[in-house]
Amino acid sequence: MARTKKGRAVSGWLIVDKPAGITSTAVVNKVKWALAAQKAGHAGTLDPAATGVLAVALGEATKTVPHITDALKCYRFMVRFGAATTTDDAEGDILETRDQRPDDDAIRTALAAFRGQIEQVPPQFSAVKVDGERAYDLAREGERLDLAARPLWVESIELIDRPDPDHALLEMVCGKGGYVRSIARDLGRALGCLGHVLWLRREWSGPFDADQGISLDEIDRLAHTPDLDAHLQPLELALQDLPQVTATPEGAARIRNGNPGMVIASGIDWGTEVWASHQGRAIAIGRYQSGELHPSRVFN
Repeated sequence: MARTKKGRAVSGWLIVDKPAGITSTAVVNKVKWALAAQKAGHAGTLDPAATGVLAVALGEATKTVPHITDALKCYRFMVRFGAATTTDDAEGDILETRDQRPDDDAIRTALAAFRGQIEQVPPQFSAVKVDGERAYDLAREGERLDLAARPLWVESIELIDRPDPDHALLEMVCGKGGYVRSIARDLGRALGCLGHVLWLRREWSGPFDADQGISLDEIDRLAHTPDLDAHLQPLELALQDLPQVTATPEGAARIRNGNPGMVIASGIDWGTEVWASHQGRAIAIGRYQSGELHPSRVFN
């Protein structure tokens, strides 16, 4: 006999305005509990000290997580100049200090090297795996790790404000896998003054904006009520960067069973990744080939 899944078969996205001091996993667990959901996950980890958009996927929306993870994201963060820390943020111990401070023009000039396709070494305290173990676990044990550089696409990075000589407010739009703490660390090194992140906020992630976010206090208040369900966003929002095709009734039946099915499309090249709808709802993601969708992900 098949095991019955616990919880409700609720699907969609809940956009949380994550506060500082809690892990992304803890936020997901809170959302899952509050909605009594069978399945939940998030699209892009935020450090415990970071705030802002944490997009939590419920049910069938978890199948669309890669499309949000791959999307551009916007971060605002304050860099504190004059000190390097073990964690590359204000949570860590100070490793070294320097007295010099850059002027605004020096910062703007240095930022040019952080745009486009760059190579970035993750922080010592990060979730990168080293020989099967998380880097932050090894770093806590006192190991100094030689982490490999990873590619990162930086769409833009700008100086927004300079409240005083010790601090600079920056805004960055980048692709997946970026570490804002590494940007602050490397910028400080490039300027010769050292630096780390004082605070960090994710303003938006793909189609989801911080202004849409619900607080954890509100989630607690609305837990297990229809009012919390009303905050759910449709899973289709995660697919807005993919072309949409419409399945015929016969095609929809085949696609739902994981088979190629007939779709109605216009101006879409052979082999393009698309999503198919039927009666206004997403039923699958797949490749468009000769009038058919060949599904790779099917939504129940």
